[in-house]
Amino acid sequence: MKKKIIFATGNEGKLEEIKMILEGSGLEVISMKEAGISVPIEENGTTFEENAVIKAKAVAERTDCIVLADDSGLEIDYLNKEPGVYSARYAGEDTPQSIKNQMLLDRLEGVEEEQRTARFVCAIAAALPDGRIFTIRRTIEGRIGFAPVGEHGFGYDPIFYVPELGCTTAELSPEQKNELSHRGKALRAMRAKLEEEVLR
Repeated sequence: MKKKIIFATGNEGKLEEIKMILEGSGLEVISMKEAGISVPIEENGTTFEENAVIKAKAVAERTDCIVLADDSGLEIDYLNKEPGVYSARYAGEDTPQSIKNQMLLDRLEGVEEEQRTARFVCAIAAALPDGRIFTIRRTIEGRIGFAPVGEHGFGYDPIFYVPELGCTTAELSPEQKNELSHRGKALRAMRAKLEEEVLR
């Protein structure tokens, strides 16, 4: 029987990515909603790791399953690593993503390509039924483009340009993105950790 993992997210796009990456691991990934868990979570940490742990622990208190939670976002060096941990809430949670993307492009107007360095960061926390907690962080380096390009992905993908690939992460197929992305790297590392600690 597959071990169930509850992933603490309400983001459908993110959940689909996670299911693809963990496919074949012997883990059944379900959402909080599918697990029947509804809990208000205040993400008041100052780092991606802190927020991931806050989310994982809040859900773990209501289940005896393994709980995974991630906190991810975009750091732009020229903007003192903004929006950082506030990426999802930048300019307000209900602000359309296209407007958030344009706001960042406007703030970087006139900034040379070499100074537009940025990275996507993903920290994943695992809360185990025995009380242990693991965290893992991975990144993908790139630059902020000059205009949104691409139809795939979600969030800041259309403005995140990866020079080695010659495209934005929104131009990658879901399979390519999962191979290269911050979340893909972090989930594979967490999968290896869980296989070592829990699934042996």
